[in-house]
Amino acid sequence: MFVRTKTTPNSPRKTVQIVESVRDGDKVKQRIVRYVGVAMDEEELKRLLEVAEFIRQKIENEHSPTLFSPEKMAEMVLEGRREEDSNDPININLRDLKEEQRSVVGVHAAYGEIYRQLGFSDLLKPSRHGRAAGDVLKHIVMARIANPSSKRSSVIQIENDFGVSLNLPQVYRMMDKLDDEACERIQNLSFHATRELLGGKVDVIFVDSTTLYFESFTEDEFKKNGYSKDLKFNQPQVLLALIVTKQGLPIGYKAFPGSTYEGHTLLPLLKGLKGKYELDKVVFVADSGLMNADNLDLLDEHGFEYIVGARLKNLNKATKKKILELDSYQACHFGEDDNTKVLEIQQPKNRRLIVSHSERRARKDAHDRQKTVNKILAKLKKSKDPKQLISNYGYKKFVKVDGSVDVALDDEKIAEEAKWDGLHGVVSNAKDLSQKEILSQYRGLWQVEESFRINKHDLRVRPIFHWTPSRVKAHLAIAFMAFACVRHLEYRVALQHRKISPEAIRTALIRVQASVLKAPNGQRYVVPSSASQDARKIYQVMGLRYSTTPYRLSGNS
Repeated sequence: MFVRTKTTPNSPRKTVQIVESVRDGDKVKQRIVRYVGVAMDEEELKRLLEVAEFIRQKIENEHSPTLFSPEKMAEMVLEGRREEDSNDPININLRDLKEEQRSVVGVHAAYGEIYRQLGFSDLLKPSRHGRAAGDVLKHIVMARIANPSSKRSSVIQIENDFGVSLNLPQVYRMMDKLDDEACERIQNLSFHATRELLGGKVDVIFVDSTTLYFESFTEDEFKKNGYSKDLKFNQPQVLLALIVTKQGLPIGYKAFPGSTYEGHTLLPLLKGLKGKYELDKVVFVADSGLMNADNLDLLDEHGFEYIVGARLKNLNKATKKKILELDSYQACHFGEDDNTKVLEIQQPKNRRLIVSHSERRARKDAHDRQKTVNKILAKLKKSKDPKQLISNYGYKKFVKVDGSVDVALDDEKIAEEAKWDGLHGVVSNAKDLSQKEILSQYRGLWQVEESFRINKHDLRVRPIFHWTPSRVKAHLAIAFMAFACVRHLEYRVALQHRKISPEAIRTALIRVQASVLKAPNGQRYVVPSSASQDARKIYQVMGLRYSTTPYRLSGNS
């Protein structure tokens, strides 16, 4: 669902509508959800667009489940819980009670406690006037965990559905306090909490980067067009590098202008790591995006042991010839049904190139390539302009252009690609690690990949709706705080109960609710809902009690 502006030929009239895409057979059409109005000039258009955005988000919120309990009501419920052990009977006619509000208290209780333990509660100093910036920050972080959306949508949802007085100017004033110094403090708090949780030992770090796009087409010194991992090359973006432990716990992050080459992010990250966190004896793990000679020299220079993905097809001919001689590989099993084979080739500067071959990976590579070939054939059959295939990154390596019009499959390229099925390589300078240990460490890179999935999908860090560099950095800081809370709770639950995904934890806590009932005399009573076994365990992990015994809500009669 989105806001659309339609122009009228030879007229200043501009119609503003709210539309959604619907599928009609094989076609996708746009259906008008709400007609907003007609603007005759730019000022009217600006106002209509603001109203349309407000209505759009209200419509979406009406169709979204209630996920977030206002901080004030959660505090009232938790405060009232202190009286739930009272033996005084509650003498009230149930027919006189009316439900005043139903709130989700689980998200606020569990993640709020993690938030406090990470030290985020003391991040911003209290203000003399209005709502404290620290309260607003916590409220927005909890909202992002429970029901991630834009700041405007969060405010609408909180105010309309939960009666909490919070407005956009308050949110933006809070974000303006999240300057560079505050962002550094957020990362320091997260790192020290992570190190403390791991018993003071951080011996492996995983680093990866991704691009985050904007709902905008205007560049500045921070928002830049560049290579987009979301394939949105015409929209400005920022490049975000994320650092996590082998357990997936956050260490830090750094944002770069969107045009930055991924390989150029390493030096700033290393300087920050060495200076702030004293990570001298640590294995640095990254994918092939950081694989180049200059970066490996930097890692050697800073005394890091590293395991970095290798781009096998970019190596010299002699090395590639050895790699393709599969008879020279030795067995290196990672499990009963695993048939991985390994070859080690010594490289200059005491570096080790370790190449693995897996039949399972080979089958997947062949399957993926055949899917691509089938799509190309379908395109060639249907497309009136087959040369469109040339611009597709996945297709162009398998096609060739004859003359100015003819496009065909290149069987030689396909056969050459098939030789590399099942092969994967890493480069390492670790002298004391075995081949199996090095490959096992590299396989742990999924932790940072999963971390990006959590940020992009569960916490919806993109698209970004802010425009100024300072607000963009504040948005990333808020998303990182939410991510730190999510990961720390996930780790502790897995450690003390069982492995549960962040989404499953969130769902379990969403179902921990409380109904506030009001009597004719103004007295309020709280009736807690039942809680699943997982929810009770999450409470237990965080040192919290949960009881389904109804109680009076103190101080509100």
